[in-house]
Amino acid sequence: MKAALVLLTVLCWLMPGRLPAAGASEAVLDQWFAAQQALKSWSADFTQTRTLPALTQPLVTNGHVDFALPDDFRWQLGRPARSIALGHGSQMYVIYPLLKRAELYPLGPDTPKQWRDMMSLLQAGFPRNRQEFNAQFKVLSLTSTNGAWLLALAPASAATRQMVPELRLSFSTNDFQLASTEMLMVGGSRMRSEFTNAVMNPVLDPAVFAWRPPADFKVTEPLAK
Repeated sequence: MKAALVLLTVLCWLMPGRLPAAGASEAVLDQWFAAQQALKSWSADFTQTRTLPALTQPLVTNGHVDFALPDDFRWQLGRPARSIALGHGSQMYVIYPLLKRAELYPLGPDTPKQWRDMMSLLQAGFPRNRQEFNAQFKVLSLTSTNGAWLLALAPASAATRQMVPELRLSFSTNDFQLASTEMLMVGGSRMRSEFTNAVMNPVLDPAVFAWRPPADFKVTEPLAK
């Protein structure tokens, strides 16, 4: 699915340590979910590393992310921006400023299920509640290493697993702040984002999530029938 591949391109190996007992794992997850209740917005810089079997060296790009409840997000790759994934309200733009091109995708209840399942990968690090999280992911393992918890997940959607069989989240053991995400894709590719300079609940200008295509931009709708 072309649209799903676009999302993976725009987005985003820790050695496992001590594996907690089943009861301890549940306690850690409970604390992680509880910590999310205080989250209203979040911003951070990140370094994205893409590892491809066909390349001897990984592709490394810096970027910035802003997120605000309930569904606003802005992922920018590169400085100046090479690509931007901008979600606001009922739509998402994938913008390529240097090419003066953008793609428009629908969000919300009318969005095709496969696309909604792919979009859940974007917000996996900020679960709203355990019930919704359990409907979207299966926990494979929870390990501790270097002051962080590493949570390995499998998407509940079979279609999503065909592209991304595993997603890994790393968050700190003291305040449960998101430290990194990593997607393991079919074929051996990996996409890892490591976050720095994170700020919880910053005051974000609504204009961060607003964008209107300039007159000289070409906009396409890959999911349009």
